[in-house]
Order: sequence, then structure tokens, then C-alpha cells
Amino acid sequence: MTERRTEPAEVTLMPYDDVLAAFDPALGLEVHVELNTASKMFCGCPAVFGGDPNSGTCPTCLGLPGAMPVVNGKAVESAIRIGLALNCDIAEWCRFARKNYFYPDMPKNFQTSQYDEPIAFDGWMDVEVDGETFRVEIERAHMEEDTGKSLHVGGSTGRIHGADYSLVDYNRAGIPLIEIVTRPIMGAGERAPEVAKAYVAQLRELILALGVSEARMDQGNLRADVNLSLAPKGTGTLGTRTETKNVNSFRSVERAVRYEMQRHAAILSGGGSILQETRHWHEDTGVTTSGRVKSDADDYRYFPEPDLVPVAPSREWVDELRGTLPENPTQKRARLQGEWGFSDLEMRDTLGAGAFGLVEETIAAGATPQAARKWWLSELARRANDTGTDIAALGVTPTDVAAVQQLIDAGSINDKLARQVFEGLYAGEGTPEQIVEARGLAIVSDDGALGAAVDKAIADNPDVADKIRDGKVAAAGALIGSVMKEMRGQADAGRVRELILEKLT
Repeated sequence: MTERRTEPAEVTLMPYDDVLAAFDPALGLEVHVELNTASKMFCGCPAVFGGDPNSGTCPTCLGLPGAMPVVNGKAVESAIRIGLALNCDIAEWCRFARKNYFYPDMPKNFQTSQYDEPIAFDGWMDVEVDGETFRVEIERAHMEEDTGKSLHVGGSTGRIHGADYSLVDYNRAGIPLIEIVTRPIMGAGERAPEVAKAYVAQLRELILALGVSEARMDQGNLRADVNLSLAPKGTGTLGTRTETKNVNSFRSVERAVRYEMQRHAAILSGGGSILQETRHWHEDTGVTTSGRVKSDADDYRYFPEPDLVPVAPSREWVDELRGTLPENPTQKRARLQGEWGFSDLEMRDTLGAGAFGLVEETIAAGATPQAARKWWLSELARRANDTGTDIAALGVTPTDVAAVQQLIDAGSINDKLARQVFEGLYAGEGTPEQIVEARGLAIVSDDGALGAAVDKAIADNPDVADKIRDGKVAAAGALIGSVMKEMRGQADAGRVRELILEKLT
């Protein structure tokens, strides 16, 4: 039976600066990428998100006796392309293995994976954080299948403890996965949480460019396990690690690393020891809690999968796939920065907000680079921060942002009104055009309505009107403000200024 440990009611954390003074962090990241193949890894069942529970299953992915697996060729192709993009060597011969462990969502009681012979190995990815480059070494990228999904009903946490009963949906069982495992990332120091976040973000960007996965973290297409240990300052001796499982946002990856650094340091400084275990990340509270004692490789009793032949990709096929790789993301960013005219600081802020791809798509949808950047890094980044949501998960698309800017460029709304349009987008009220119409946000350019508002502003502010008559045209700004207030920000400010000057000069 899997051993579990009770978490103390109160967890002590060491201040972050004190952690850095006493310890050196070592990171390891395991990222699972769910491939977008039409069928599952070893059977012909559809590999789709959602659907009625257990509707997308067959004897093979349910692990029924006598059912025989067949390798998905498209999944192998995707695995090779991912490996090549990560500068990995591609195995000339590799095979699958059975990873044995019991869990209710494992219908076969073993997972078909790869152990000592992965399809891709010895790669690297350079990650940039605030102008500093960190090389993340890739140990391996291997093929495997996903598990089913457990649903614990009752209780307040959604976890098995306190639940009344549990249900299992095997639709996800057998979905093709690529697991990308880094070697320990040393030397990041205070930047360790940021490096982890930047690596996962850049990896997702690469996966999307390859077109092998939707890479939606909110749907579990891409999820990260964060391994962390601390070494006494300057020793280089790796400590006992913990593995925080299934972290599903860039922000959470950064927060989980920081939290575990502070938790480990507090335990070690107090004379305690770290238990090698899995941990659960809680997005709402920003803490990790104990899961189960972490198994070592020997505990899984790996042995070669007897029902599958080895995979031996020819060098000609590998070279052919190498020719399909997209532009390197780092080189692409440098090129687009020049095309967009962004300063180093503007590009750094765009990347830091996780908005690079969103800005790129918004520009492709018709917005100017500066307009795209303005909305994603101001209005939308603020909303993401206020709600604790990843900017990509706000429900606002690049097409929406470009459409809002087009309404501004056409004079239909202004920046202030645009913010109300975004509120409608957050609430799912329709397209920007539909929201403008439904909320009555369109700018008023009719001379009759504007003229009446201008006359009222002049009558209400005779001293300002006299200054304008005396030639102090700059004073018109006060009257324009009065008109805008009167018309709830929907007046055409340019036409209002013209009418004021026509009447008073």
C-alpha cells in the first residue's frame, strides 16, 4: 500500500533572502506533453478532450485480457520532431517498457512507457531571463501513455481524503504523451523560480510551433512536475528532492519553486530532514501539501514490453523530419523584436508577462505591434494579476484584441470605452462589436448632440469660456472634459474641440 504522510497544520517558511544566503537550489523539471494525434498511443480510440465518461475506450486502453497494442506512428513522428527541436540525439533503436504500479486510474496496473532506451536523449534548451541565458540540459524525451482520470465525489477538496466515493473515467487512458526530463539545473540561485517558469513557457512555445499538441495547460495538454532540492551553500551536494506534481500554469511553476525552496530551507535549518515524496500544489492558497512517498526506478519493476516491437527510425526519416522543424523560438524572438520595433525592455516585459505569442497572434490579426503590446501588457495583464489567472486563460483571444483596436482606429470607441468592451469579453457577452452595440458604447459624433453638450459646458463654465475668447486655446481642455463627463466618455473628443473653438474664437 502506498505510504502517505500527514502534513503539519502550520508550515514554517524561511524568508527567501535567508534561503539564498544558506543554500543553493537545484531544479529538475519533468514536462508531460499530450500529443494531438487523432487516436490513442496503442489503439484506435479517439484522442479527444471531454466526452461522456468512458465513451472513448476499447479493450486495449481498458487493459482487458488478450487485447494487443499497436504503436501510433504519428506519435513516434511527433516524438522525433520534439527531440530534434530540443537538440537531442535520436535513438537508432529503442523500445517500450512496462512501468508497474497500482493506481485506480491505471486500468492495466502498469503504464506502457520507455525506461532505459528513450527515443530522444542528451539535448538542451537555452532559456533567457532578464538578459541572462541559462542552459537547461535535457536528459531524455520519451514516449508513454496517459492515465485515466479519478473523480472524488463529496468532501471539500476534490481529493480522495474526505470524499464519499470515487469515479474513474478512462477516456484519457492511452492518450499519447511525451515526457521531457531535464538534468538538474544548477547555478540559477535567486533566479531559480524564474528560470523554471521561463523554461516551461519557452517549451510550450516550441511545442505550439511544432504543431504536435494544443499545449493548453488548463486542459492538461501540458503539465509540469517540479523537482527541487537544496544544497548547503557552496558544497554542490544535491539534497533530498521533492516532486510537486501536475503544476498547470507558468505562474504556478514559479510560485511552487519558491515555496518549496522556503519550505525545504526551514526544515533543514531546524535540523530536520526532507522526505523524498510527491507534493500537491494548491493554486488557491499557494502552498504544497504531502502526497505519497516517492518511488525510485527500482520500485516500478520496469521490464521490456513483450507485446510491442522495438522502434527503429531510419536516419533518412529523421533527416526528413529535421527539415520540417520551425524557426528556433529564440531566433524568432530576435527577428520579431526588430520587425516590431520593440526595445529590449519592451520585449523583456512582453516575455515576462507570458504574452509573446499572444502579441504575435494579435499583430497577425491586424493590430499594430504597439497596440497589441499595449492591451496585453496593461488591461489584460492587470486583469490576470487581479484574478490570479494566466494571461492566456482569460477568455480573450488575440482576434478579440485586434477587433477592439480596429474599433478604436475606426473612431467607434476610444481607449476608455475599450476597457468596458474588455469587461464584456471577460463576461462572455459576445464579440467586441456585439458588446459595443449591446452596451451602447459607440462614440457620439452627431453635431446636434455634441453641440448641445458644448453649449451646456460653456454656460456652466463662463470663466473658462472667456479665457478661450481671449486666445488661451489650451483652456479648451477643461470644457472638453466637461462634455466627456456629460456624455459618459462617449463624445468624439476631436469634434468636441472643433465645436468649442468654432463657438468661442
